[in-house]
Amino acid sequence: MNGPQLSDLPDESELLGPYVSSLRRRALQAGELSAVRTFSDGFLIKFLRARDFDVELSLKLLLNYQRWRRESPEISTCLSPSSVLGLLNTSYHTVLPQRDHTGSRVLIYRIAQWNPKDWSAFQVFRVSLMTSEIISMETETQRRGLKAIFDLQGWTLGHALQITPSLARKISSVLSDSFPLKVRGIHLVNEPMFFRPVFSMIRPFLPDKIKQRIHMHGADFQETLSDFFSLHVLPPEYGGEGPEIEQVCQDWTKQLLQSENLLQQIADHPTGDIAVTDGL
Repeated sequence: MNGPQLSDLPDESELLGPYVSSLRRRALQAGELSAVRTFSDGFLIKFLRARDFDVELSLKLLLNYQRWRRESPEISTCLSPSSVLGLLNTSYHTVLPQRDHTGSRVLIYRIAQWNPKDWSAFQVFRVSLMTSEIISMETETQRRGLKAIFDLQGWTLGHALQITPSLARKISSVLSDSFPLKVRGIHLVNEPMFFRPVFSMIRPFLPDKIKQRIHMHGADFQETLSDFFSLHVLPPEYGGEGPEIEQVCQDWTKQLLQSENLLQQIADHPTGDIAVTDGL
């Protein structure tokens, strides 16, 4: 049975057991995780599904995730939606209620709603991490991944100055090899000319597989977005027939706020595996 077929099995399937046991054994033998006593099955399955049950690649992803958390405490140790409620209330970000035709979750970010005088790039990035942690718990998202639409209308020099080379590297590592989610597509719309220097800073850190999944749609995005997304999924502001963007942003903000305790438990836990209660 190949990786994608294994991914379609439920967590409880005994066919997954040998892969989970192998990844757990390898992870606990890793020097940098020597203080960890155990990992829960569900936590390990997230990493296995993200790499189609290739234990070697799943181990690398798990170790990268742990390293990223250690090296980015300014982001990873505070996953509190209420701490960025003002930003969320501007309708900056949402996860659309319906999946696309491949089963992927669809995320939208609207840069014009982010005032860089009020919110730092670290706080904005933290919103992405919160959403990623929540949707990575969804079995169907583990299987089918996500697609993101970045609406760059309103991008200014103030935004660009916030994206340092260090932050660009952190963003690219989460997109490519440090988070247990499959990124199936990145769609840029309304991108201005002076966004390109920032994109060229992030691009070198991305693997070819991700680079090939980046699509620039420009100002005429409504025509070309429909080549990738069904109209019933997208809000009318993006040429679709789904609920309006303001409504879906409010709905996702409510969902994040309802997950406040869960997210803080993840942030506080040494490995992020909140299913393990005995910790380290």
